[in-house]
Amino acid sequence: MQQNSLEHSYDMALKNGLFVFCSFLASLIFFVGHGLYNSTSIDYNDFSTTPSKKDFDWRERLALFQGDDHSQFLDTPAILPRRQLRERRSEKRAAALVKQDDEVTVKLENAALERSNSVDSSVLGKYSIWRKENENENIDSKVRLMRDQMIMARVYIGIATMKKKSGLAQELQKQLKESRRALGEAISDADLSRSAHEKIKSMGQVLSKAKEQLYDCKLVTGKLRAILQSADEQVRNLKRQSTFLSQLAAKTIPNGIHCLSMRLAIDYYLLPPEKRKFPGSENLENPSLFHYALFSDNVLAASVVVNSTIMNAKEPAKHVFHLVTDKLNFGAMNMWFLLNPPGKATIHVENVDEFKWLNSSYCPVLRQLESAAMKEYYFKGSHSTSLSAGSSNLKYRNPKYLSMLNHLRFYLPQIYPKLDKILFLDDDIVVRKDLTGLWSVNLHEKVNGAVETCGQSFHRFDKYLNFSNPHIAKNFDPNACGWAYGMNIFDLKEWKKRDITGIYHKWQNMNEDRVLWKLGTLPPGLMTFYGLTHPLNKSWHVLGLGYSPSIDKSEIENAAVIHYNGNMKPWLELAMAKYKSYWTKYIKFDHPYIRSCKLGE
Repeated sequence: MQQNSLEHSYDMALKNGLFVFCSFLASLIFFVGHGLYNSTSIDYNDFSTTPSKKDFDWRERLALFQGDDHSQFLDTPAILPRRQLRERRSEKRAAALVKQDDEVTVKLENAALERSNSVDSSVLGKYSIWRKENENENIDSKVRLMRDQMIMARVYIGIATMKKKSGLAQELQKQLKESRRALGEAISDADLSRSAHEKIKSMGQVLSKAKEQLYDCKLVTGKLRAILQSADEQVRNLKRQSTFLSQLAAKTIPNGIHCLSMRLAIDYYLLPPEKRKFPGSENLENPSLFHYALFSDNVLAASVVVNSTIMNAKEPAKHVFHLVTDKLNFGAMNMWFLLNPPGKATIHVENVDEFKWLNSSYCPVLRQLESAAMKEYYFKGSHSTSLSAGSSNLKYRNPKYLSMLNHLRFYLPQIYPKLDKILFLDDDIVVRKDLTGLWSVNLHEKVNGAVETCGQSFHRFDKYLNFSNPHIAKNFDPNACGWAYGMNIFDLKEWKKRDITGIYHKWQNMNEDRVLWKLGTLPPGLMTFYGLTHPLNKSWHVLGLGYSPSIDKSEIENAAVIHYNGNMKPWLELAMAKYKSYWTKYIKFDHPYIRSCKLGE
């Protein structure tokens, strides 16, 4: 019994001791936890919209809490180096970005300075986008509006006629006539009459009315397409007419030059025979002098060639001009140079019709020119259809091809048998420098010294010759470079040795039906002198002044010879004004004959 009482007392004491220990432990945990919380907790008042200036920003404090306080617990010896490496990389990237931004800023500043320096300070303050004169208005806006209205009027007239709206069609037709009259030849708004504005307004009202009554998308589209096709055909016809008329103009001789030739011829045949002779006949066959061949039927052009050559020659007395013309101009050519001798130089004029050896039995081209087929080609091929169908080939039907003057260049040794070298000149050139250097050019046993004209695919053999013909394809390279007639130095010794005239005859005979080339002298020249032409420096001979408006002035100034090849000859009204002064410089407009024929006007 006593033993049970002791066991009960022991149990009660044990329970009381456990209760006291748990109470003490709970108090300890409370106070320690509260102290730790206070030392590291976040003050939630910091999330207020009006934080104190003394307090950190809540984001900064959170970063501080996460980075500094916890890092001592989270960073292990393995993690710490990696974190430090990341931090260093971040710092480097930030520094690089800052540097790049600085460089870009400097470049932009420099560019701005350059632009500001390039601005002309004299015009600063003068320009304003609000000023009336600086408005970007089209100067022909009203003109184009009127033309557009007229096109639509034509469309609606057709539709109105189709739908039997005769009243509206007549109203449109009347307004169209008035608009045409108001527009006239105007090309800008300043050219329009005062009534133009009213006509635009009236036409707009009629077109609005027509649109309400007649508009049909398919019909309008069809009519506009028909007008466009008609306009295209008109443009093509006008181009053909323009080509025809320009070719025709190029063939004609101006009245002034015809007048000059007639007056000179009359006066020449009134001279006694003893006064018709030129001095210096002993120089004509002297091979040590500088000899020129000039074949022309244009007195004024020939005079420019001779005058420009002599005026730029270093030793005029050593120059000899061999001039050949036809019987029609023989008297005029003689009279001009008798009245206007080329200083100390020698000149001699001959008549091609007096070359008795030059006949159809010897010369293939003469025989061909006299043939019925050639006469048909020249004279009957240009009747009713010549303006349209024949205009493309009109350049090949130039009357100069009927003249043997154009083919004499293939007979130089026959005309001048005692000479070793001769410089051939066309009559549409101007000499700007002394040419005697050409006689000392080494032609390397070639016959012809000429300036080449090929550039990329232009002026190569396939542009002149018919390479579908086996004779052409077998003997010539289609990509061979072409060259120019107009200023050519010929070695007459090599010419005779290689029988150049015989080669020319061979090809001319094979071209009886114009199957190898069309007409002209350049294609047979390319064939005859194939492999026998020495290229000269391009500054000796600048071409294109008769067709190209884009020749650089420096090229002309540096050229020894400039050539007006093309239709726009300097003695024609077609001539380009920018090049004409180079030619007119050598004409004496105060000369009595020039004045009497009004050539200076």
